[in-house]
Amino acid sequence: MPDEKPDLDRRFDPTMFDAYAPAKIADRIEAIGLSKAHMKTVPVLTLAVLAGAFISFGAMFYTLVITNSGLGFGTERLVGGLSFCLGLILVVVGGAELFTGNVLIVMGWARHKISTAELGRNWGLVYIGNLVGALGMAVMAYWSGILHLGGDALGVTAIKIAAGKVNLPFDVAFIRGVLCNALVCLAIWLCFAARSVTDKILAIIFPITAFVALGFEHSIANMYFIPIGILAAADPGYAAAAGLSDAAINNLDLGGIIGNLIPVTLGNIVGGGLFVALSYYCVYLRDKD
Repeated sequence: MPDEKPDLDRRFDPTMFDAYAPAKIADRIEAIGLSKAHMKTVPVLTLAVLAGAFISFGAMFYTLVITNSGLGFGTERLVGGLSFCLGLILVVVGGAELFTGNVLIVMGWARHKISTAELGRNWGLVYIGNLVGALGMAVMAYWSGILHLGGDALGVTAIKIAAGKVNLPFDVAFIRGVLCNALVCLAIWLCFAARSVTDKILAIIFPITAFVALGFEHSIANMYFIPIGILAAADPGYAAAAGLSDAAINNLDLGGIIGNLIPVTLGNIVGGGLFVALSYYCVYLRDKD
């Protein structure tokens, strides 16, 4: 038989390790958005419940890490932000439907490939599923007794986090929501540049750590943070140990949840939809229409 030379080009292609270019990222996000918008109801709701649970795991981990850390203001927030990354890593790598990430579907909507009704249907189903997942995790976390860790210190931390959120003015909560989801959607954008799981995790870490450390507001995370704080505040022992005023604790109720989620959710839509999705649409997809 004649000698055959090895096809080196087929065996090794250096470009297979390169990140996708921004224009290709826009195409990939648009294609994924189309599939999300047309997904059947049961799979959407199931994956949305999982996403709410995944983000709650990150929130639990964050609460534990910052409790009695003694690391100092900046370092504590940095470490807390790194721990919260667990949530989005589970969502992206494990596969789930997260409302704040699905704001990027606006790119397909802007090109008239997704109708307003389809966009609203996806957002509504995913938001409800995320809420169910987060509330379920809050109940299970309380029931599990983890708030007693550190001599009840974890419960005190949960109350303080929740109280800080429900007492934000509307405009402050809105702007923090805008800034938060700009970073979250940029993290998702960077994940679409990745070619491996490792790439995706590295793409998530810095934007998510930044939004958490800076104190920005994430609507789905707050679906866990505020209810777990309400459950903890219902225990007189936790409430007394938290050292908060009666007015602050009195705001930990259904009205406090709604008062936070409305501006934060609107801010998340603007931050991800306008600052990220529509900006990149204008750059990479608008001329294709």
